[in-house]
Amino acid sequence: MTIRRRLLGQGIAAATGALALPGILVRPAAAQRSADTLRIAFRDAVPNVDPYFNSQRTGLIIGHQAFDGLVHRDPATFRIVPALATEWRWVNPTTLDFTLRQGVKFHDGSAFGPDDVVYTINTVADPNSRVATPSNYAWIQGAEKTGDWTVRLTMKRPTPAALEYAALVMPIWPKAYRERVGAEGFSRAPIGTGPYRFTKVDVSSGVEFERFDDYYQGGPKGRPAIRKLTARYIGDAATELTELLGQRVDWIWNMNPDQIANVNRLPYLQATRQESMRVGFLNLDAAGRSGAGNPMTKLEARRAVWHAIDRKAIAERLVGGGSRVPDAPCFPSQFGCNGSAAMTYDYNPAKARELLAQAGYPNGFDIELTSYVQPRQWSEAVQNYLRAVGIRANLNLMQVAAQIQRSQRGELAMQMGSWGSYSINDVSAIMPNYFAGGGDDYARDAEMTRLINEGGSTADEEARKTAYDAAIKRATEQAYWLPLHTYVSVFGFQKQLEFPTFPDELPRFYLAKWK
Repeated sequence: MTIRRRLLGQGIAAATGALALPGILVRPAAAQRSADTLRIAFRDAVPNVDPYFNSQRTGLIIGHQAFDGLVHRDPATFRIVPALATEWRWVNPTTLDFTLRQGVKFHDGSAFGPDDVVYTINTVADPNSRVATPSNYAWIQGAEKTGDWTVRLTMKRPTPAALEYAALVMPIWPKAYRERVGAEGFSRAPIGTGPYRFTKVDVSSGVEFERFDDYYQGGPKGRPAIRKLTARYIGDAATELTELLGQRVDWIWNMNPDQIANVNRLPYLQATRQESMRVGFLNLDAAGRSGAGNPMTKLEARRAVWHAIDRKAIAERLVGGGSRVPDAPCFPSQFGCNGSAAMTYDYNPAKARELLAQAGYPNGFDIELTSYVQPRQWSEAVQNYLRAVGIRANLNLMQVAAQIQRSQRGELAMQMGSWGSYSINDVSAIMPNYFAGGGDDYARDAEMTRLINEGGSTADEEARKTAYDAAIKRATEQAYWLPLHTYVSVFGFQKQLEFPTFPDELPRFYLAKWK
């Protein structure tokens, strides 16, 4: 069977005109190499590219090309290294002192300094700023200038992962510019200190970057080899793959694993994969936020859902590439993510039916299942497992931003999604988002919130572990938030592109180069 026929069999007939088959001419990626441009495709549009005001992975990736924080986490070693700060010192468990780097410029040519740091930190720490993920900053008391080039960060409580947050989710704004144009103006024309600067921002179509040649000497990201990046928003996986095959884009990710072998057969493309810190989940409305009569308010019904889904089969057969099923509601490597503290649920359809009967649903029930997960087969697999035991899940596939908005409003009875913890290797980057009273908390369990806050309020590792163990035990006993599988990022890109991958799910285009 030819490559053309195999791809047709996978439902991407529109791509066949671009295949590298004998006698068929394809547009070479060399044209982009000579233009010093890398063309990127993302599946979801980002309504606001200011990293503080979106919770999408795509937004985080875009932000990391253009912004820097006080410190940087080395992607290979996870070691914290200098960025906009050259030195830092723990004064006590709730106080960090930073010495700032001199000679740094923002993309508009203005000088970076301590006033920018203090302004940024104090703004996002203010609850009225309405940042997208409040739990990322709820630990911050504030910042103050302590010298010409020094700043003090004060915390409300001991936060051992403070430097990880500073590295991954605390980019520094230019105070004067942002105050002049306002938050709305800044989102349309953002300015940072990173290795790339924005040249175009369009919330519907994508963004464009150009190398910032004044990126500071000694910066952890270095000077990019490629001068321009164009990132287009493409709404679905099939079109995205078609664009890659037709050489109209040079890089995609999270492509369907089923296509890896097909892509690798082509002489001008390559596909690779890398497990990430992202966890796929099913969040159940135990609190009844989505309305009266929601079956998810009954413990037996929630436990039926947990027994109904063969998560191991989804991880191994659909996700592949070493995907795992976490026992706890977090990523296994994160501090405090102790799977042995969790109550476990085997795949047991008979048990699921028994529990449904106990909950008062011997004939099952109808429920909306919302999902932004791609490929859609993953969502359909969950739907089919639920239907097999009598839970008639009506699948509503949505765009990421739209589902997030509905979730925050408390409208979703059963939602399927994923969380990458902003790549922070600590459970404080995932569990508070779903169990500490925020917009995505569908448990609304005061004891859970107490335990989560207790684990995040001390620097004592044993005390943190004890609190998080209890929280994990309760979350799984109550069957609130079902971890489905870990994600494995699948990258497809031109063979002429040298592109390193890392386990923290942060593609670094500033490290890419044309061969």
